[in-house]
Amino acid sequence: MATLTVDRRSGNIAGYHIQWYEHKRRMSIYLSSRKFRRQTAERIKEVVETLLYYRNNGIVVPDRATANWLDGASETLRAKLAKVGLINVTKQRTCQELWEAYIKQKTNEVKPATLRIDCQWREVFFETFAPSEPVEKITSDGLLDWKAALLQKYKPATVASALKVIKALFNWAVRQDWLTKSPMNGIARGSFVNRDNDRIVSMEEYTKLLDACPNQEWRTIIALARIGGLRCPSELRQLRWEDVDWEQNRFVVRSPKTERHASHQKRIVPLFSELRAELEQHFLLDETKGNEFVIQGLQGTSWVLHNSFRDIADCAGLGKIVRPFDNMRMSRSNEVLRRWGEAKESLWIGHSKKVMKDHYFTLTDEDFSEAACGS
Repeated sequence: MATLTVDRRSGNIAGYHIQWYEHKRRMSIYLSSRKFRRQTAERIKEVVETLLYYRNNGIVVPDRATANWLDGASETLRAKLAKVGLINVTKQRTCQELWEAYIKQKTNEVKPATLRIDCQWREVFFETFAPSEPVEKITSDGLLDWKAALLQKYKPATVASALKVIKALFNWAVRQDWLTKSPMNGIARGSFVNRDNDRIVSMEEYTKLLDACPNQEWRTIIALARIGGLRCPSELRQLRWEDVDWEQNRFVVRSPKTERHASHQKRIVPLFSELRAELEQHFLLDETKGNEFVIQGLQGTSWVLHNSFRDIADCAGLGKIVRPFDNMRMSRSNEVLRRWGEAKESLWIGHSKKVMKDHYFTLTDEDFSEAACGS
């Protein structure tokens, strides 16, 4: 058992000694009276006796009351208990160390674009939380306040994406035993759906865009996005001439976004007549002969398409089209859905029915006119 003795100096209480013997060796913890009152010292003595009992009897997990008390103990006191071997204290990790370790282990597991998104949200995270802040000090309340601040600056769908990254970060910390539980537990991410910038690119506008293109390669890019429904630039970048089956009127689309899912590495898409017309013209050009890729001119570049598309849209008299390639894909999704049904839309455009309904399907003026006429 442990004893508590008072350390008196010049008639005043300077501190307290908690002492006990282990293998004929006296062990001691000193508590300064400037930081610890007598009542606190007596409680610490009781905890020391409990920890000694557990250790001597091979009990790894202490009772809940003792565990809760230790969780609330100061770092100074925990260090004293650790020094005499009563508890184990792991080195406090900082937020900077957490992010560095998390990003490092993901480097070879995810695509560069995904890693860039994680790094972007890391910078936003550090605008509020200090890199030197111990990971254990990040609380759910603090993250809730951060979420509220983000919602003042970003759209809900963007904030949901940020919280998805942060949730994965702290879940990883728990798996690595850096934390016992994630501070993101119980914090709702919100919806990823944002339809504010949806815009149908009509076939009339598609024709105007083609007429405004500076060359056939750009006509093919726009045709593949608007008629083929390809994701740009990820699927566009990988399309090869060998993927085009002229005789069977179809072509193969490789999808980096869905390749991690079984049987979704690629899909077969019809060679729609409007698309075939542009591909044939492109294929017959002298400068195209011998090329491996359909869009050869952008191979080896950063595939920044939006600036050139903006100039084409201006030349076509259409003005600014927000998220043009997403909206051209969305426009084609709706056409395929109405003409050939959900099953073919899912297979040809390359996403689930749920994704189609959440992110692609939209009602048009024609839908309302048709419904009104049929009532």
